[in-house]
Amino acid sequence: MIGALVLSILGTIWFVRHQEFGRFQQSTDNAYLAADSVVVAPKIAGYVDAVLVVENQAVQSGQPLLRLDTRDYRAQASQAAAQIAIALAGGETLRAQRREQEAAIEEAHAQLGAASAQARLAADQVARYRPLAATGAEPKEKLDQLVFQSRQAVSQVDAAEAALAAARRRLDTLGKQLGQADAQADSARAQREISELNIASANLTASITGRVGDMTVRAGQFVQPGQRLMSLVPRDQVYVTANFKETQLGLIRPGQPVRIEVDALPGLVLRGRVESIAPGTGAEFSILPPQNATGNFTKIVQRVPVRIALQSTAEVRRLLVPGMSVGVTIDTRNARGQLERLRRASS
Repeated sequence: MIGALVLSILGTIWFVRHQEFGRFQQSTDNAYLAADSVVVAPKIAGYVDAVLVVENQAVQSGQPLLRLDTRDYRAQASQAAAQIAIALAGGETLRAQRREQEAAIEEAHAQLGAASAQARLAADQVARYRPLAATGAEPKEKLDQLVFQSRQAVSQVDAAEAALAAARRRLDTLGKQLGQADAQADSARAQREISELNIASANLTASITGRVGDMTVRAGQFVQPGQRLMSLVPRDQVYVTANFKETQLGLIRPGQPVRIEVDALPGLVLRGRVESIAPGTGAEFSILPPQNATGNFTKIVQRVPVRIALQSTAEVRRLLVPGMSVGVTIDTRNARGQLERLRRASS
């Protein structure tokens, strides 16, 4: 009877604990440490002049990692500078020619004024002598000579107008040539800026604080833009990716406390909290997602990644490496009753 009473008490305690605590604990061992690593890749092509770090080295943000040979890009920058100088010299020559042409236009305008005055004088002479020649007071030969001089003066006016128009068109041409020279100078400046950017891009620095890993670059190696040379793994931004079954997600919510056990550190229990839940299953984001509408179908429970933020000391974080296996248990008690409310709301 005593044994039965003890068993009854233990069973009652287990049942109460299960109802109040155990059934709200969601666990999985399909979980791993992860970190948002940064891939180091060059922006330009070239030969590696020097590698300034070694595998597994700890680096600070902004620390130099490697340096590329920049002689080709420096030569391009010098060539662009020479093209700028040529374009600027050509522009100055065109500006001088434009000033000369403006003076020539003023001269042509003055010549036109003189020719117009001469034409008016000749026309007045013809008008004055025509009545006299008609009455016989003046010889007709004199009138013919004045008419010829008047026509000659009109021709000179036409020639002066044509010369003025040609001078103005020449000024427009010089203006367009000057614009072309300025555009060539701007193009050369852009080429020089690109070359300077390429020279600056030859020095690769760490964008984050972390450790160097997966380094495949060596001095003297020729690299291409975008080629993976090494990775930077952040030391203080390690988190857990836990792949829970879809049947376990009903009560999992962001902010819930998590118990974490790292396989590499037996007996050590870490704390964390649910940070976010993936918007799709792992199969949904795979390269070849399953097409269940074809062929025979076998239902398989899917898994959904859950991101968990670690709450640990810096000493513990130094021991954690992305890729390590962990076991996690999420306490979902703060979401109790939500499924029942959803059922009642949808019924």
